[in-house]
Amino acid sequence: MADTSEEEMEEVAREELADMAGLWWLWIVLGVIWIVLALVILQFDDASVTLIGVLVGAMFLVAGIQEFLIASVAEGWRWLWITFGVIFVIAGLVALFNPEDTFSAVADILGFLFLLVGIFWLIEAFATRDFNDLWWLGLVAGILMLILAFWTAGQFFIEKAYILLVFTGIWALFHGFMDIFKAFQIKKFGKLAAG
Repeated sequence: MADTSEEEMEEVAREELADMAGLWWLWIVLGVIWIVLALVILQFDDASVTLIGVLVGAMFLVAGIQEFLIASVAEGWRWLWITFGVIFVIAGLVALFNPEDTFSAVADILGFLFLLVGIFWLIEAFATRDFNDLWWLGLVAGILMLILAFWTAGQFFIEKAYILLVFTGIWALFHGFMDIFKAFQIKKFGKLAAG
């Protein structure tokens, strides 16, 4: 009886993986959006405070929605993606409704925000390393974000205005490339589950 329940659980897991693999292209689309957003952000050399606040808010909203999408297909770590999804969506809404205050607040706590993103990417990398051949990309990106976090925390506010713009672009670029790599991993898992 225990063997049957394990076999049934494996079959359900394979079906869920196959369903998720059908959406592999969604990660490519999101990755391209993140990369385009990064290129747009990195083109600004003297953007307005309001524009930067709105861009940061939009990035947080997209990141939150993406975490909810992952949570809808995730199994064991669903609570983690939901938690970060809620945090990102709340931060995005606050940023969109108060872009000027968002700019000042984000500039002041930029190091802490990068620390949170870096920690999340590290947790995700280690949580997926048993079945993800490219888990080390998340590890590298997480370590780089931690380095940026500590370096940014030591900057003065005037310098943070420009650093915020550049590092927001770098964050979006990292996120885009990681999503594109994830898309191909998801597609590969789907083929393995189907075969």
